[in-house]
Amino acid sequence: MSKSLTHIDADGTARMVDVGAKAETRRVAVASGRISMTGAALAAIRAGDAPKGDVLGTARIAGIMAAKKTSDLIPMCHPLPLDAVNLDFAFEDSAITARATVSLNGRTGVEMEAITAVSVALVTIYDMAKALDKAMVIGDIRLIEKIGGKSGHWKAADQLQ
Repeated sequence: MSKSLTHIDADGTARMVDVGAKAETRRVAVASGRISMTGAALAAIRAGDAPKGDVLGTARIAGIMAAKKTSDLIPMCHPLPLDAVNLDFAFEDSAITARATVSLNGRTGVEMEAITAVSVALVTIYDMAKALDKAMVIGDIRLIEKIGGKSGHWKAADQLQ
């Protein structure tokens, strides 16, 4: 199977893909990730007793801001007029899971914006709680669903129900 690389021209030079001729469609992407930590750090965050204040509130704002700035961080991403960025957090036994949903009506997808939102939200949790647990581990960052565009609706296999 021979498939051309979309971000490389015939001479091998990196380029931004021209999406001008693509139809605008509804685009949605959902990404998730987690940060594991000690029980004491988790309890302090849950109770709102972390030394730097509202950890999840700050992480939510940081993730939303990061989604809006993705094209400034990832070289081949288009600047996009996002319609919505939502970040939710869930407590687990020894971790916090972050889930970002990003949407727009446009010519290109928002997968990178969702992944960036989750990544920065988790790094912000680390920053806000590092005084409680310097050994926190960020991981499992991934796309779990995308809707729209030429490839249509895709969902990670473990997310199918």
